[in-house]
Amino acid sequence: MKKIIVSVSNDLITDQRVHKVCSTLSDNGFFITLVGCKKAMLIAPLERNYDTKLLNLIFTKGVLFYAEFNIRLFFFLLFNKKDVLLSNDMDTLLPNYLISRLQNKTLVFDSHELFSEIPELVNRKFVKNVWLSLEKNLIPKLKNAFTVCVSIAKYYKEKYNTDFKVIRNVPKSITVEKRDLKLTQEKDIIIYQGAVNVGRGLELMIDTMMYLPDYLLLIVGDGDIKEELFQRMLKNKVKSNVFFYGKTSPEELKKITPNAVLGFSMEEDLGLNYRFALPNKIFDYIQAEIPVLCSDLPEMKKIIGDYKVGEIVLDRTPEKIALQIREILKKDFSKELKLAKEKLVWEYEEQELLSLFLNSK
Repeated sequence: MKKIIVSVSNDLITDQRVHKVCSTLSDNGFFITLVGCKKAMLIAPLERNYDTKLLNLIFTKGVLFYAEFNIRLFFFLLFNKKDVLLSNDMDTLLPNYLISRLQNKTLVFDSHELFSEIPELVNRKFVKNVWLSLEKNLIPKLKNAFTVCVSIAKYYKEKYNTDFKVIRNVPKSITVEKRDLKLTQEKDIIIYQGAVNVGRGLELMIDTMMYLPDYLLLIVGDGDIKEELFQRMLKNKVKSNVFFYGKTSPEELKKITPNAVLGFSMEEDLGLNYRFALPNKIFDYIQAEIPVLCSDLPEMKKIIGDYKVGEIVLDRTPEKIALQIREILKKDFSKELKLAKEKLVWEYEEQELLSLFLNSK
């Protein structure tokens, strides 16, 4: 039985892609250890069908966090048995690459995004150049790699002549099951799920709620701009129709999302990372059988165009978005959503994943 050590820089709780990958590999005869870092108290005990390890770090963010995490990860990989190393994103690649060379182990890389192009680095030239330098030195040397969408695969091929397989971050097929949210407001719900960070269209959506007083905006997630959004909500006097649910487990999220009548993914075009984005929340909305409103960006636009499960934002102004939402909710997408729900599932993507690991060198 091949032993795979999987590395991530997060706390393992909400990363659905990594969990799906680890579960698939474990179910197909690989022995998995997933290592991440302990950033906060766990929402609930981690119950996985594979081993997990959380590194206790002194620092939780910034340069010192990445430095400490990479050093700790290097020594964890060095002294633990493995046949294959699976690195998730650029912030875990260096120690995995070094160990693969030192101990002659197979290295596989999963790029969830264009890390050097994330919005948080746009105005931080030095930090961005550090990540770009790692990217330029390591990506061309990879033999086994995969990513979440065609646009990112093409980018790496054109820039570094490195082949990336495409394994989309779609969910496992589910039966829709609603959980009573026990909200005091009896309004139809518009949902956002995911990181509460810059560039996700959340500020715009809170502004839009001024024109949708008969709807409730439910924000499920946590992140850097939560307090800023809360203050914006108060300034816009929309406290009665915006609710911050906070971070929750993927299992809980599956029962929350079907309560909504619409899901949105309105990322801004803040560099290549967002331009090429194909957020997993779009697929989660489809599994919950609710229509999608998303940005006019290539990967999202293709899903909407191919499966007709919602619409593209036509005008990024609050008044126009409110009007578009009202028009969307007059339409019936149920047939298209059921068809898309059957096709856009992990059960198809995992065949490509297994092929990659069975044939990796």
